[in-house]
Amino acid sequence: MINRTTKLRWRRKFRIKKRQVEDMGSQAEEHFEKHFFKRLARLSGVRRFVIGWIVLLLFCAGGIAFQMRSLSSDFQTTVPAEGGVYSEGIIGAFTNANPIYASGAVDNSVSRLIFSGLLTYDQTNNLVGDLAESWSVDEEGLVYTVVLKPNIVWHDGEPLTSKDVVFTYRTIQNPDAKSPLLSSWRGIQIEAKDDRTIIFTLPNVLSSFPYALTNGIVPKKHLDQVPAAQLRSAKFNTLQPVGSGPFKLDKIEVTGRNAEDRVEQIGMIPFADYYNGAPKIDRFIIKSFRNEEAMLASFENRQINSMSGLDTLPDNIKDKEVINEFNIPLTGQVAVFFKNSEGILEDAKVRQALVQSASPSEIIMGLQYPVVVSDSPLLTSHLGYDKNIRQLSTNIEAAKALLEEAGWKIGDDGYRVKDGKKLTIRLYSRNTSEYTHVSQKLQDQWRAVGVEVKSYLQPNDELEGTIARHEYEALLYGIALGLDPDVFPYWHSSQADIRAPNRSNFSEYKSEVADKSLEAGRTRSDPQIRVIKYKPFLEAWRTDAPALALYQPRYLYVTRGKVYGLEPNQMNVATDRYANVASWQIIEKKVNK
Repeated sequence: MINRTTKLRWRRKFRIKKRQVEDMGSQAEEHFEKHFFKRLARLSGVRRFVIGWIVLLLFCAGGIAFQMRSLSSDFQTTVPAEGGVYSEGIIGAFTNANPIYASGAVDNSVSRLIFSGLLTYDQTNNLVGDLAESWSVDEEGLVYTVVLKPNIVWHDGEPLTSKDVVFTYRTIQNPDAKSPLLSSWRGIQIEAKDDRTIIFTLPNVLSSFPYALTNGIVPKKHLDQVPAAQLRSAKFNTLQPVGSGPFKLDKIEVTGRNAEDRVEQIGMIPFADYYNGAPKIDRFIIKSFRNEEAMLASFENRQINSMSGLDTLPDNIKDKEVINEFNIPLTGQVAVFFKNSEGILEDAKVRQALVQSASPSEIIMGLQYPVVVSDSPLLTSHLGYDKNIRQLSTNIEAAKALLEEAGWKIGDDGYRVKDGKKLTIRLYSRNTSEYTHVSQKLQDQWRAVGVEVKSYLQPNDELEGTIARHEYEALLYGIALGLDPDVFPYWHSSQADIRAPNRSNFSEYKSEVADKSLEAGRTRSDPQIRVIKYKPFLEAWRTDAPALALYQPRYLYVTRGKVYGLEPNQMNVATDRYANVASWQIIEKKVNK
């Protein structure tokens, strides 16, 4: 226990310490008053001096920062980096990603990203293996052997085998499945030799067959229990697709209260086990729009990174920021298909007159982008193209003479008349700025020889219905031809039959000479023999004038900023832009040199 004496001693010490602290506080206040507040009044006298030093210090700091930045740029460089979200706008609607059925810009794009084919096209438009490690054909040209790459898996982790390939093509061959690819696979036998080897046996030689192996393969496990007649409406096609491509479906979002402003957003994520290496982009989004206006507005609002399928890019968007335009030539053809089977255009002289009174070179001069003139059913790059057998050249006087011979005389209003009927052509085409221009130029050129043209510009969906029913006299339309000169689907008489699956002979052209030539050309493997076999077709086509060839179309792809790895050359179809999509990169980072 502490006694009273000790307590008194501690209290004295505490009072002494307290007085010392109070004295020190008073001294500090006097010191601060003397050395700060009293001297603060003198600051105005040295203000210029102080400000000068401050400015000098700031200038030195800025100079050091600038020098550091300059040195950094000398020792660092910008390189692409992995990650980021890529959002692509496309005009159309999403209905089916299954490659057995996919059609239209949106469906084909989603399908190409999710599914893989045996073969594909590289960035230089050469046919290369995709799922296939190798492919070969026997000496007779009838048996093709395809070997799959090892260790390929589906998005669910299951192995992809030859059984899936056989299932895919046999499903296409099943009439109940109603695949638009059916006509290309009739009579072909498909069998699996082992888990990685598929044997295709053709009834006849078909030189273009390898190009048919580019469509996507579907998993047998997920679809073999679905009746073929119900396959088109299976949930697999939209909500639950399982592919082997670079991306796999994550989710689908739909906005918009009505059909006009409806937007579908298909979100996809990288497939980590993709056989060509996982994609470098974190997320790939496709947004569908019903018209160009909505897509352009979304692009301006920075809701999408890129746009696919525009006719032209408005100047007001070009001027706002760094925009990349890719004008990519397609191995296709824009032409006017004359309906040969009935009406005014059943007369070959009238068709010849329309060809000779048109000037394709003048028409393309009005387009806002470069295209290549086309003057044959084959492209200049095709095997068998002959510059000496091209469509009839422009000759106004010859065109007038042909119409006179056909009995069409100039009337009082400047248009030709026969048996009291005016020479009027109904021309149908897609409602775009490109086809509007071409239609107007054709109207002007044909009016000069007394032909009246009524132009009908239709939205995509409506035009597809018109084409399916062949309800036109003349059709301004673009077709995909590809790398091989096999144009059988567009010009053989069998493809004009109403029972034909695609009925892609839009001119309803029928010529025994052309038929035999087309059949012979596609069933020869020797290139030199194919060239010889196609000549009768080219000559018949020139004489019969079933269509007016105009130009090779181009595909416009627009991106905001640089997309590393996107370097398209010539393409066959729009989805070939994804040739190396797994390598695309959209963000950048600084690294030391």
